Amino acid sequence: MRAVTTLSVVVLASAGIGHSVMAGLDADIARVDPFKDMKNRPAAGHGMNVLLVGTDGRDKITERERRKYRLGGAPCHCTDTIMIVHISADRERATVVSLPRDSYAEIPARVDETTHRTYPAHPIKLNAAYAEGGPQLTVRTVEDMTHLKIDHYLEVDFITFMRTVDVLGGVQVCTALPLKDSYTGLNLSPGTHTLGGGQALQYVRARHIDAASDLGRMKRQQRFLASLVERATSSGVLLNPIRFRDVTRAVLGSVRADTGFGTDELLDLGRAMRNFSPSSSEFTTVPIGQLAYPVKGIGSTLKWDRAGSDRLFRSLRDDRPLAPAPAPAASPKPQGPPPATVEVAPATIRVQVENGTATAGVARRMDAALAATGFATNHRPVTAAHRDLKRTVVSFDPRWDRSARSLAAALPGSELRAVPGLGPVLRVTVGADFKGAVRKVRVDEPAPQGAAAVIRGDEKVC
Repeated sequence: MRAVTTLSVVVLASAGIGHSVMAGLDADIARVDPFKDMKNRPAAGHGMNVLLVGTDGRDKITERERRKYRLGGAPCHCTDTIMIVHISADRERATVVSLPRDSYAEIPARVDETTHRTYPAHPIKLNAAYAEGGPQLTVRTVEDMTHLKIDHYLEVDFITFMRTVDVLGGVQVCTALPLKDSYTGLNLSPGTHTLGGGQALQYVRARHIDAASDLGRMKRQQRFLASLVERATSSGVLLNPIRFRDVTRAVLGSVRADTGFGTDELLDLGRAMRNFSPSSSEFTTVPIGQLAYPVKGIGSTLKWDRAGSDRLFRSLRDDRPLAPAPAPAASPKPQGPPPATVEVAPATIRVQVENGTATAGVARRMDAALAATGFATNHRPVTAAHRDLKRTVVSFDPRWDRSARSLAAALPGSELRAVPGLGPVLRVTVGADFKGAVRKVRVDEPAPQGAAAVIRGDEKVC
C-alpha cells in the first residue's frame, strides 16, 4: 500500500522541475543494493520495471498515531504490499500489477553473504521473502516468478505513505457500500470522502471488510492509487517548483531505493512523462488460479493461474497495454451517477416495502422504483407500525448481509439494521428522505479464470 507513495513522486516530477531545484535530494534517499551479484537474470524487455514494496516499519510513528490509527503490535519485518510498476518505453503509460502477499512462491537456492551458509530452494509466502533475505531475495523471487527483469527497487513504510497523502492535501475516495474494519478502525459511510494520511492508511490496510480479504484490499489500493495520481497531476504542486521540492524531500526522506535510482533518473523520467495523466495508468492484480492453496508448514496460500499470469507478464515484457483504449463516446453521457457496483444480483434479492411516513403512496413508488432497478419486490407494500421515520431503513437477517449491502447501495443514505431471524426477505421501511428515485446497480462480476481484471486510472468506481 505504501508503494503508491513513490509512484506519485515520479508523477510529480512531470512538471520538469530543474536540476538546481532538486539538487541534494539524493542525500535524503537511503540506499540498498538488491541486485548485487545477481546472476542468470531474465532478459530485459521494453520499458522500465520498478518493484515497489511497502514494509510494516513503524519506528517513526508517534504514540498518538499508533493509538488513533490502530498501528500497535510488533512489525513482522515483511513486505505488506508488493507491486510491479511498468513504465512504457515512450513514458506515456504506467501499468501497476499487485502481487498478493500470500502468493505461493518458491525461494531460489541461495548462499547467505554473512554466514556463507547455503539455503536450498523451498516454498514460502511471497511476503516472507523480505524477512528471510531482504530486498535482494525479494527481487530474486519476483523475477523468478514473473520472468521480468526488475530495473529499480523502491521501498517505503507507514510514515512515508502518511506524509505523501498529507502534503498533497488529502486524497478523495468513494464507496457505494459502508466500509468498516474493526482491526484498522476504518469506518466510512457510503459516498465520497477526502482522506488525510492516517485515515488513508486505514483505508489501504483494511483486510477484514468482507470475504475478499487481501484481494479486496488490493482492489481498494489500486483505486486509491488512481485517485492519488489524479490528485498529484491536478494539484498546484506541479506548477510550483519550491513546493514540489519540499513535497519530494518530505517523501524521499523515508524511502529506500537501489543505488542506480537517483535525482537524475527521477528528473529524466519526469521530463519524459509531462503528458502523463490518470487515463494513462492502468491497474490489475496477477490472476489467481486457486484460493486457499494449502502448503505444509506454511498454511493457506494463493496460487497464481500460470497461463494467465504468463500472458500478463508477457504483455509487460512486450510493453503492451493490458486494456484497449476506450472507444470514443457515440452520444452524450447519461445524466446522473453511474450504477453502483454490488456483490449480489438485484434479481435474486427479495424485498418487502413498507411505508414509514404519513404520506400516502410513497411505499408504492419505492416498490416500483426498486422493481425497475431489478430487485424482486412483491408489489404488495404495507404500512409500518410507526409513520414518523425520517431516514429509510433496510432491515435484514445477518445471514443475508451481502444482499442487504447490495440493496442499500441502491438507496444512498439509508440505514442498515440487522434483525436476526427475519429470514431471506429484506424489508425496506421508507422514510421521509425518499424523493422518488433509487440508484441503479450492477453486479461486480469476477474476471474469468486466468484473465487479469484491469481498471484505468480515470475510471470512477463508486
